[in-house]
Amino acid sequence: MAPDIIVGKHVYGSLYGVPEELASDEEYLKNLVLEAVKASGATLLDLRTWVVPGKKGGVSIIAIVLESHIAIHTWLEYGYTTVDVYTCGEHTDPWKAWEIILHGLRPKYYSVHYADRSQVPGSIKEYRKD
Repeated sequence: MAPDIIVGKHVYGSLYGVPEELASDEEYLKNLVLEAVKASGATLLDLRTWVVPGKKGGVSIIAIVLESHIAIHTWLEYGYTTVDVYTCGEHTDPWKAWEIILHGLRPKYYSVHYADRSQVPGSIKEYRKD
């Protein structure tokens, strides 16, 4: 029998030169995140959006999924967007969500990072019995 462990996968990055007509469109971003949730295999619990006016304003979207979250934050004045996709469970794939968002926002360039946020029995000294 396989051990019961937490499998966490975290993809996050920065998008530069995102067209303002995409980064400012709350409904477009909301639908993009919903598509990303489906592609990742996650289960949507709630989706919230905020439009932040003024200097350094933009749009923030967060999907709370059973397996964690997917978030987009835009800064219109700078053409800058951050994306955060964190999922738990072997059945989810945060890279699929990242790809949906990346292609949907069409940045001029981007950076992306991955963190394995899994808990593996015996990997942390406090949990070992030796």
